Amino acid sequence: MFFKTIDFSKYSSIKIGQPAKVLMVEKDDQIPQNRYLIGGANNLLLSPNPPPLMMLSKDFSAISQKDDMLTIGAAMPTGRMVSYAKKHDISGFEFCSKLPGTLGGMLAMNAGVKEYEIFNILHSVEINGKWIPAKEIEYGYRFAKLEGVAARARFKIQKGFNQELLENLLNLRSNQPSLPSAGSIFKNPKDDYAGRLIEAVGLKGAKRGDMQWSEMHANFLVNLGKGNFFDALYLINLAKEKVYNTFGVNLQEEIKIL
Repeated sequence: MFFKTIDFSKYSSIKIGQPAKVLMVEKDDQIPQNRYLIGGANNLLLSPNPPPLMMLSKDFSAISQKDDMLTIGAAMPTGRMVSYAKKHDISGFEFCSKLPGTLGGMLAMNAGVKEYEIFNILHSVEINGKWIPAKEIEYGYRFAKLEGVAARARFKIQKGFNQELLENLLNLRSNQPSLPSAGSIFKNPKDDYAGRLIEAVGLKGAKRGDMQWSEMHANFLVNLGKGNFFDALYLINLAKEKVYNTFGVNLQEEIKIL
């Protein structure tokens, strides 16, 4: 293990935060239980006083095949997963091209696009040194109870990478803002869309300081340049309050606020 200072105003996708010492966990280390595990910081809003943080080092970014099983480290970036699948003609990972971050983050929130989710193709996960079959893990829409730190995951290999599917999923990004953001702030309520509700209560394009509910997609909170944690949190809470008062719907955060 070793400590690494990470400036979250540059590292996080929403460009909010400050330099913080992060414990880097290496192969064969005993993973601490008193620290919060982060990955690519693509769905993270860091406060000025976050809990103790840790990350999996590059030791956990390997990918290998044995027989009909693919093993991927939890620190593997999603883009590299897609590139590997394409190179080796493996299907099932096309939807990952739309999702930033690492495999670990995908597992922790059962990340996905439309009907495509990581648990749909997952065989098993190594949690705290023990391999757990995916069917024994409680999961659902944008959540998974891993009950520990996921180090690696296994997927049964299915041949036939679908380039057309990949391109169709990439086209879905056309309505997403290019400004710094943490992706979708809220989970979509059952049979509805968080973006529609935020827009319906008049908050699409609303600003506080340099933070704004995107004019392109109302469920994206974008940083116009010098946005900070408190302005972001204000807009998040404002959206929750207005949507609940108008529609009786409790919006649930998809991002992690630390």
